[in-house]
Amino acid sequence: MKYLLQNLKVTINDKIYVKDPESSALGKRIIENSILMIDEIGFESFTFKKLGEKIGSNESSVYRYFENKHKLLLYLTSWYWGWLEYQLVFTTNSIADPKEKLRKAIEIITRTIVQDSSFSHINEVLLSKIVVNENSKSYLTKEVDKENKEGYFSIYKRLVTRLKDMIVGLDSSYMYPSSLASTVIEGALHQHFLKDHFSSLTDCDKEHTPTLYFTELVFNALKNTSNV
Repeated sequence: MKYLLQNLKVTINDKIYVKDPESSALGKRIIENSILMIDEIGFESFTFKKLGEKIGSNESSVYRYFENKHKLLLYLTSWYWGWLEYQLVFTTNSIADPKEKLRKAIEIITRTIVQDSSFSHINEVLLSKIVVNENSKSYLTKEVDKENKEGYFSIYKRLVTRLKDMIVGLDSSYMYPSSLASTVIEGALHQHFLKDHFSSLTDCDKEHTPTLYFTELVFNALKNTSNV
C-alpha cells in the first residue's frame, strides 16, 4: 500500500479553497506549517498572521489560498478523511470474507495513526491529533447546512457510507447501519480524546485500545457474529 499511496492526491472540494495548496511550494508550506502550529497552540489561538510569520511570508499570501481559518480547518479535516478512506479501500479491497473486511475497516478507522512517508509536507500523526481535538469545530457552525449542500463534508460522508455498506454486507437485517457506522467514526475520535485527557471517563488505554472496544461493540450489535 505504501507504494500505491506515493502518487496519491487527495481530492478536496474546490469550494473550500481559493487556490489549491497542492499546486505550489508555498501552498504546501502553508499546509505543513498550519498543522504544526494548530497542534502547538490550538485552533483558537491560530491566525493567518502568525502562520505568515512562521513561513516567512505576508499574511495576505495565506489568504490567496484560503478565505479564512475555518476553510483551512475544513481542508485539513477533509484531507484526513480522504487519506483514511484510501487506506480503508486499499486494505480491504482484496478481503472477501465480510466479517474480516469489517474487522479490518474498524481497525483502520479507530487505530492510533502512525507517520505516512508518502506525504512529506503533511505530518499525519499531528493531523490526526488535530482531527481528534478540533474536528467538531469544522461543522458545529451556523453555516453547516449550507456547507453540507455545497459538498464540504462529502469525503467524510463517503467514509461513513463505506463502513455502513460493510455492516450491511455482514448483517443486512441490522436496522441502524448508518448510525452504527457514524458512531464508530465519531466515537473513535472521542475515545482517543478521553484516553489522552480524561482517562477516568474511558476504559481505553494502551492495552485496551479504541479498536478493541469498537470491534466488540459492532460485532455484539450484529447477528450471527459470535466468536469475535
